[in-house]
This record gives sequence, C-alpha cells and structure tokens, in this order.
Amino acid sequence: MKKIQSIRGMHDCLPQDAVLWQSVENILKTVLNSYGYNEIRFPIVEFTDLFKRAIGEVTDVVEKEMYNFNDRNGNNLTLRPEGTAGCVRAGIEHSLFYHQEQRLWYMGPMFRRERPQKGRYRQFHQFSIEAFGQIGPDIEVELILIIVRCWKMLGISEHLTLELNSIGLLSSRIIYRSKLINFLEKNKDSLNSDAIRRLYSNPIRILDTKDVQLKKLLMKAPILYDYLDEYSKNHFNKLCKLLDLSGVSYVVNPYLVRGLDYYNSTVFEWVTNRLGVQKTICAGGRYDELTKQLGGQSVPAVGLSIGLERLLLLMKDVDNNAIVASSCVYIDVYVINLSCCFQQYSFMLSEHIRNELPFLRLMMNQGGGNFDKQFNRAIKNNSRFVLIINDHNVYEKTVVLKDLVCKSQETVSYTEVIKKFKNLY
Repeated sequence: MKKIQSIRGMHDCLPQDAVLWQSVENILKTVLNSYGYNEIRFPIVEFTDLFKRAIGEVTDVVEKEMYNFNDRNGNNLTLRPEGTAGCVRAGIEHSLFYHQEQRLWYMGPMFRRERPQKGRYRQFHQFSIEAFGQIGPDIEVELILIIVRCWKMLGISEHLTLELNSIGLLSSRIIYRSKLINFLEKNKDSLNSDAIRRLYSNPIRILDTKDVQLKKLLMKAPILYDYLDEYSKNHFNKLCKLLDLSGVSYVVNPYLVRGLDYYNSTVFEWVTNRLGVQKTICAGGRYDELTKQLGGQSVPAVGLSIGLERLLLLMKDVDNNAIVASSCVYIDVYVINLSCCFQQYSFMLSEHIRNELPFLRLMMNQGGGNFDKQFNRAIKNNSRFVLIINDHNVYEKTVVLKDLVCKSQETVSYTEVIKKFKNLY
C-alpha cells in the first residue's frame, strides 16, 4: 500500500525541532509582554471577501496564492494567507477599537500556494504585532525597538538590516502612479511579463521586483518620495529622527513598497544576505484605512510580522552548533524501577518529586526491562540524573541517585532527593 506523505510545501515539526521553536517563541513572547502587549487568537479560516477587500484583488496573494473552497452552505472560505485582516475583523466585531488603544500580538500558521523553496512554504508560521489607535511615528519606533530587542536576545542583530520607506497617502500614490505608468510605457520593451500584467492594474508593485534587469531600469524611474504629500514627508522625517536618537541603524530604500494594498505611509523590512533570494525575515508598516475598508470606524494602525521558518533558518546559518545544542530533547531525571513487586513506589516517588518541583522534566521508565535496558533508555533521553529503585530501596525508603554528568552515585532518602534537586535547579 502506498504511503501517504505530507502535502508539498507543508512540513512536520519533529520533537527536536519543536524545542527550538518553543525557545524562540518564548523569547518573542517575553519581549512583547515586557512592552505591555496582549495576545489575541482568531480562526485560520475566514470568508474569502475579507482578504479580497483587505489585501487587494490585484495582488499576487489574492490572484493566485490563496487556498479557497466552498463549504456545504455555499460560503466561499479561505485559509488565511496573512493575519492582519483577521485581527482587524476580530477587533471590529468585538468593539476592541472603540475609543481605546490596543497593543496585540499573535502567532500561528498562514497558507499561500506558492512554489515551495528554501524559506518559502505553503504552510508557514508568523509571529505578528499590531498596534491600534495611535497616529504618530512614535508607535512605529516602539515596534521597531521591540524587534531590535528580539534580534539581540536571539543573537542575530549583526546579520539583519532595517530598510525603511514611505509610500505616502493614497492621494500621493495616485499622482505618482500616473508618472510611473508614463515611464514604464516608454520602456515597455524592457518589461517582463509580470510587469506588463501589472502595468495598469497595480504598477507600484512593479517596484518590488526581483528581476535584476528590471531593477536596473527602475533606477531611472521617478522616485515615489518626490511625490509624497507634506504630511507623509514630515511623518517619515520624524520617524527617522526618533530612530537616530534611539541608536537604531537603518537604510532608506525608495523601492520598498510591500506586497499588500492596505499599507500607507511607513513601510519597513528587516533583510539578510544569508538566505539567498528569501531575504526578508520581518516586515510591516502602517495601515490607517484598513478598519474603515472592513466596515469599522477609521482607526490608525501599524503592524509587522516575523516569518518564523526564515528566522530559524537564519539562526541555524549563523550558529548551527548552538542551535543543535539548544534543540536537544532532554530529561532532567529518569526513574529506573528494578523492584518487581513494588512498582507503585516508583509512581509515588515520581509524583512526589513533580509536586515539589513541577518545572523538572522527569520521565519514569514504563514497560519493564533489566537495568541495562532501562539505563540505555535514560541515555537516549539525554537524562542528567537517574533514580534507581530496587527492593532494598522500597523497604529503606531510599533511592539510588546517579549523576550522569559528574559520573557519581549515592543512596539518599526521599527528602534528600528533593533538597538536592532544589539546590541544583
């Protein structure tokens, strides 16, 4: 019978990988908690219209990457390709934005039917931050400082560059759009098929091309910043000054526009040169009109998302030895039972230790076996300590404590075991 395998572009997370994922996620959660942000959770399936209205119908995501399907009632539904739209929908539905600020974070799987390659998958995971209700550039600086702190704690700061740009208000982009179309029409013979397809529907997205020849051509194109309204210019200048005062390094990239239509004003990305073409690890920007687009009151907002798979790839590339060590699945204490008549003694002792030291990773041998078999299981689980219980221990209410790191062994009482572990952990 043919084996059933995972879907192309959707990967399993094995136990040794899960330890690393948990470590990274815990660092991100700790940083967000220290800044006063709260977690929000919402479904991975939404009505398709939500993403069409939020992301824009003339985008790669909506045109060719979403997983859409009809349910039994004929509703057209979509596996979420990104999180901001669902977060805003939840906020509107539950009146989270009414006369109040919200600082939120969430994480989970997203789905896009792209061509799978290193750093780009059909099911991928994001850790995202959204802040609602603040119009000034100071909230954007806060989000940037949060991520800078995350990079420091993860030990990858020197391998990432922050790129910034302002795409201005819609009124500015309409003026710039006509100038850009005019330039591209004059150079139509140099455009690739993707650029020609977008020429009149979404020409600004052409600036985000990865085509080397097209990039050279666009260096001669009009610059979006030259057509920005005064409000957007002032906003961007204040943002840059605040970043300078905060000691944050950045590069202004006039071709940075992001791939989703809901952005306005500030956009930013952290990029690396260590992962080939999939260089963006974290990206975001301001989206002040999205709540209104989705049926709510107009609320200023800014957000960002970290691609967790790419983040882990970068961490492994930077320091593979440290990653291997930190992702080791280990057990603090392994309990070996050699008493054929008093197995309940092992359960009682194990549960007693767990009650006193709930943070300890303790595993009790199950399925019997002689000493060598059980000891080998302890070794395979990377155990630091082994507790050995035999008939003599049961009657004496003691246990043999074996330290596999120091290579020492002693017989101790119930209470001494607890004291020793408390001192060590």
